[in-house]
Amino acid sequence: MKVRDLRLFREKMRRLQRDLGWQWKSDAGCCGITTAQCHALLEVGEKGEISLVELAGILGLDTSTLSRTMDGMVQSGLVERHLNPSDRRYVSISLTAHGRAVYDEIDRTFNNYFKVIFEMIPEEKREQVLESFALLVDAVHQSCSRCCKEESANER
Repeated sequence: MKVRDLRLFREKMRRLQRDLGWQWKSDAGCCGITTAQCHALLEVGEKGEISLVELAGILGLDTSTLSRTMDGMVQSGLVERHLNPSDRRYVSISLTAHGRAVYDEIDRTFNNYFKVIFEMIPEEKREQVLESFALLVDAVHQSCSRCCKEESANER
């Protein structure tokens, strides 16, 4: 791979991360929640009900970190915890009515934002963009998974 291409790729990724980061902060902030809470809220809203362990895995967080985020969300009335009567270590999370309203507002806001972006892409290129983006996301995910496995092995 040419160094010039690698630098261009890194520059475009930084710009994308920066631009989308501002959008996340702006949209989540307008709903009175943090970016971390926004990510968690969207995942819980998509799943309906999800275990704390599964949510932590999806978000790439340890359960103690996520548990602190959930504490704030429970206190704000966004989510509720459900303990499994046969295994009190198993905790699932679901949205409250207030959480569903915030989820719906964020979902609507992001749909409108990304609709504008997607419509700026020439129609004949949209499928190509979706396919390329899926490849990029999968490659990043595989890279992160590999790094985590290597770090874990080095700690032993």
